[in-house]
Amino acid sequence: MGWIHGDAAHHLLALTVAILLFLHGLLRPAAAKTFPGDAEALRQLKEAVDPSSVPPGSCINSWVFSTADPCDALYSANQFTCGFRCDAVDPAGLARVTDISLDSAGYSGSLSPAVWIMPFLQTLEAPDNRFFGPIPPPPPPADLRQLRRVTLSGNAFSGGIPVANFPSLEELYLDGNLLSGPMPVPMTSFPSLRHLEVQRNNLSGAFPDLSAMAALTYFDASDNNLSGRMPSGPALPRSLVELSARNNALEGPLPADLATGLPSLQVLDLSHNRLGGRVPSSLFAHQALQQLTLSYNQFTSLESSPPLWGWWRRMVATGNSGLVAVDLGHNHLAGTLPLGWVRAMPKLTALSLEENLFTGMIPTEYAVRVAGARAGAGADGATPLARLMLAGNYLYGPIPSPLTGVKEGEATVSLADNCLFRCPDAFFFCQGADQKQPSTCRDFNPVIP
Repeated sequence: MGWIHGDAAHHLLALTVAILLFLHGLLRPAAAKTFPGDAEALRQLKEAVDPSSVPPGSCINSWVFSTADPCDALYSANQFTCGFRCDAVDPAGLARVTDISLDSAGYSGSLSPAVWIMPFLQTLEAPDNRFFGPIPPPPPPADLRQLRRVTLSGNAFSGGIPVANFPSLEELYLDGNLLSGPMPVPMTSFPSLRHLEVQRNNLSGAFPDLSAMAALTYFDASDNNLSGRMPSGPALPRSLVELSARNNALEGPLPADLATGLPSLQVLDLSHNRLGGRVPSSLFAHQALQQLTLSYNQFTSLESSPPLWGWWRRMVATGNSGLVAVDLGHNHLAGTLPLGWVRAMPKLTALSLEENLFTGMIPTEYAVRVAGARAGAGADGATPLARLMLAGNYLYGPIPSPLTGVKEGEATVSLADNCLFRCPDAFFFCQGADQKQPSTCRDFNPVIP
């Protein structure tokens, strides 16, 4: 077929443009007038923002109510260019606000409670600004059945977490604020919540009862002032996949049913607390758990240390453990390194036991797994151990021979600050600190002459 020339080409182009404009008019939301209550809520939201914090070109700067209708102008004018969406029309034919997503423009001021009186609202986002004051609770007539996501991270909100009925809320991000006081107990306001982040605040009191949130999969309360003991299994939803409460003031032993009550748990981070006692053996046998971080606590022993080596052997036989990374560094763990332990965790790639009170010799099986990283394959089909941190203990004896062939860069290993015989800096894993003085080593290892 030949090329189209002259007037025919111009007519074809005009027809194509007309069709595209027609389709655009069909596909874009109707240029309906905004429901008056929604328009007023947007106006109150803008009025609560300090005008001096609204930069030119920002979303709120384009909200000029005196000359345009919000939802109509959003799709047809140079005002109300961004910051919200109107993707619903009510039975009266009026456009309804469905999403408020403010840009991170440095807005300062309070959050107007009017944001809660839009019954079609699905998303409220205003992260990384300078909003301050309390998060206002929804007024009693508020209908929040459509609300699915609230993101207020990285502001300066203070006070407590609002207590109200959020029946359909699935994601709540309040991290990086100045929230204080205890978390609501129990957390019955959020029955549908799947993702909750409240880290980097000043929250205090006991670890919250999360049992009412049966769908919760992710909870992060790190970098707060939570105190008391970790709750037992019934106070935590079985749906949890990631649980983090590092850098708090939690204390006491871990509940024995913590692991068994959370069958889907993949990540557990309780580092930088005051937890103590024994580390439950069920954590190491957990089939789903991949990352276990209990460093910087006061644990004194592994529940499956001798004389319970038979437990390790059973684990080796079943191969149930799914652990990939274990960090128990900077505790008070004592005794010898358990035999059969690393064999019981065939997927393990990183193990940190540094800065504890372990004594005895380094079992050869630990070194064999590291040597597997050098060869690209682990012993007995196990994943090679690419990271082994044993520095700062009281381990003695010779360096296990499989380690001597491992070169720097092939694996990350540290044996510094122990009581090892002949651990010179020529071996990269001996660098960082000298071995302890013999007199100190004898206090922890009476068998050393």
